[in-house]
Amino acid sequence: MNKILKSYLWLFPISGSVIISDRVTKNLVTQNLAFGELWSPWTWLTPYARIVHWYNTGIAFGMFQGQGMFLTVLAIVVAVAILYYYPKFTGKDWILRIALGMQFGGAVGNLIDRLTIGHVTDFISIGNFPVFNIADMSITVGAGLMILGVWWNEIRGKESKLLDG
Repeated sequence: MNKILKSYLWLFPISGSVIISDRVTKNLVTQNLAFGELWSPWTWLTPYARIVHWYNTGIAFGMFQGQGMFLTVLAIVVAVAILYYYPKFTGKDWILRIALGMQFGGAVGNLIDRLTIGHVTDFISIGNFPVFNIADMSITVGAGLMILGVWWNEIRGKESKLLDG
């Protein structure tokens, strides 16, 4: 039992931080801004960055709008897959472990919205980029770290082969 818990040592603090940050920020937005309302601390900043209460029934960049049930099932499958595969990565794969923690937290953060209110609350608006949230950011950064981790493991594997033979 202790070995199982130890294998998840970093998953839960990382994903928990993402989920808590996501929930707190979404609650702040929904409690303080009407749907579609915009807030920016300085008018000169508004064209570049602002907070806007928005929602999304699809995924990032507005794709798959109205596919709530499919996306809910997909988020559950991704979360379960991460829970299954996470312990298979060793301590040497720390980049991949952080990436999976971020992706798990982001998937669960948006899944909570889908299950409780039927859509995902978005609020970070930068330039003309689609509006997003902390969970989306975590999934995206986690995907980038995943690519970096796989690349790093590939380099490490090649170096090991060179040293061995």
